[in-house]
Amino acid sequence: MTFLILSYPERVETFRRIFARDLPEVRFASDLAEVDPAEVRYLMAWTFPEDLATRFGNLELIFSTGAGIDQVVGLDLPPRAQLVRMVEEGLTAMVRDYVVMAVLALHRDLPAYLDQQRQQVWKTRDFVWADQRRVGILGLGELGRATAAALRPFGFPLAGWSRSPRQIDGVTCHHGPEGLRKMLAETDILICLLPLTDETRGILNGGLFAQLPQGAGLVQAGRGDHLDQEALLAALDSGQLSAAVIDVTVPEPLPAGHPLWSHPKVVLTPHIAGHSRPESAAAATVANIRRHLQGQRVTGLVDRSRGY
Repeated sequence: MTFLILSYPERVETFRRIFARDLPEVRFASDLAEVDPAEVRYLMAWTFPEDLATRFGNLELIFSTGAGIDQVVGLDLPPRAQLVRMVEEGLTAMVRDYVVMAVLALHRDLPAYLDQQRQQVWKTRDFVWADQRRVGILGLGELGRATAAALRPFGFPLAGWSRSPRQIDGVTCHHGPEGLRKMLAETDILICLLPLTDETRGILNGGLFAQLPQGAGLVQAGRGDHLDQEALLAALDSGQLSAAVIDVTVPEPLPAGHPLWSHPKVVLTPHIAGHSRPESAAAATVANIRRHLQGQRVTGLVDRSRGY
């Protein structure tokens, strides 16, 4: 059996070293031309070949190099293949740290101070204490839970929303449409960490922004298709939203001249919130293949009917 990884050279070499040390019984490959497709049982990539079903008929596990899996959900897959999203401590830590940075930036009015700096204006702004700033998290999976745990010591009242009920210490958890409405009405900084599904596509729209208290902030670290960018700009211009930290867009990169590049209330980053760490990602992948070989459930298994 063969594990095939399609990625950049540095990641490939790290995986090659760790597989040779920890999983030598599985053949390692990194070039489509060097493998017999019939022998490939495990495939990892971010961008996948469109002919997965016809080329790799014996695939059993398809691994994403990142937390997202929507780039492969719509492809025709081999009948036995299961999708596995990346769950590893390096990726989780990066997303957690990015979101904490963004929440603190919005809490302390950093976008407004950056705009004042550009205008050479020296002026203090009103502030609120952390225990008066309500933070709501859309998505309570691995990334949402890690983010909530990291934000708790700052003293923010924390709430979260998910499709199904959750219980998390220190977090008021909501679910379903009514739960979403309730959380939005009580959220001063909204964080999006949702998976991308048919139900969540375009969820960050004008209707949702209108349910937030006036002057709320947004942290968008989910997927680009969650956000209606025109609705965001309108909400910022009207004052319904005070500021936004945006890491994902459609398209990527944004075209020159797009309003998000220069909007004074937007901090824009080029899809850098999360990146899996090769060493820990390789170790997590080895552990998952061992679980599979032993007939155990793998970590990060995707329910294709839900899309995550």
